Amino acid sequence: MTDSDNAILNQLPARLKDARREQGLSLDAVARLSGVSRSMVSQIERGESSPTIATLWNLTRALQVDFAGLLDGAPSAPQIETLRAADVPTIDNLGSGCRIRILSPPEEAGKHEVYEITIANGGSLDSQPHTRGAREHLTVIEGSVTVTSGEANSVLQAGDTARYAADVPHRIAANGGDVRVFLVVQDA
Repeated sequence: MTDSDNAILNQLPARLKDARREQGLSLDAVARLSGVSRSMVSQIERGESSPTIATLWNLTRALQVDFAGLLDGAPSAPQIETLRAADVPTIDNLGSGCRIRILSPPEEAGKHEVYEITIANGGSLDSQPHTRGAREHLTVIEGSVTVTSGEANSVLQAGDTARYAADVPHRIAANGGDVRVFLVVQDA
């Protein structure tokens, strides 16, 4: 074993303890979730026992931490994923006079989607029903829109928010000028 390997193993107890505390879990809770006895979890966190790979695997799964990341030589620095304005994916061919900027990450598609939408005066975005139970949360940033969900309509001004069913035909239409809205789609 190299000095580097020893350093990693020396940091393991603290990293496991930090992960447990970040999750707000007690030793008993980790024991229940992992199948590793409370006393063994405590001994590992104090550096009094070295876990087997199987035990370590069970603990990392219970704590929802990355197995490999736990053993990395350097602690991971906090990360911020930045997507510059010019790099945000956009859709210009849906609706009439409508531009959609996709703000949510691709892995959230169908679960929790976030969009910034601009609609030119007189334009609209007409949507077919999403999956059963889908909902949209729309906040008007600039301008005025009429939101239609099924047979219901609501006129919104800048600062207003509407929450509505998106599992029926629905529409966002600009009223008397250009508009900008922020849209969150749940369970699309």
